[in-house]
Amino acid sequence: MDFLTGEYRNTLDEKGRILFPTKLRNQLFCDCQKSVLMVTKSFDPCLWLYTLDEWKNLSSRIMETASPFDRKNRLVLRSFIAPAQDVELDKSGRLSIPQSLREYANLTKDCVVLGINRYIELWDAETYDKFLAENQKDLKDAAEALGEISF
Repeated sequence: MDFLTGEYRNTLDEKGRILFPTKLRNQLFCDCQKSVLMVTKSFDPCLWLYTLDEWKNLSSRIMETASPFDRKNRLVLRSFIAPAQDVELDKSGRLSIPQSLREYANLTKDCVVLGINRYIELWDAETYDKFLAENQKDLKDAAEALGEISF
């Protein structure tokens, strides 16, 4: 799989479907496989989408290390693993986002799709723009902390 990158702005229709960006679709799926993604809640007010292989890898690693006897582990399992649902692209290249996940991310109409290397984020556009503006100082601090990375 290629690294997923790009910022795309699309609209959610009245049935909760969003046109999935062609570039990302072409990177993720060949004609020989089902076009299915796992979608779950993020820890920010957005959704995370994974390929089935990436989801199996990530969720397996979490389940191997998370104990159901630990309160914080249970919270992560309930908030991240439990709400995950598989969604299949239709013939028109649209994803139908389950209502409970749309409500969590406050997805109404205008949305932002972000390719972030090995996963995808889906944001309500207004929420995303507000999130970026509110976190501008933290972004500068985080970028500064990466100063030791050399090219």
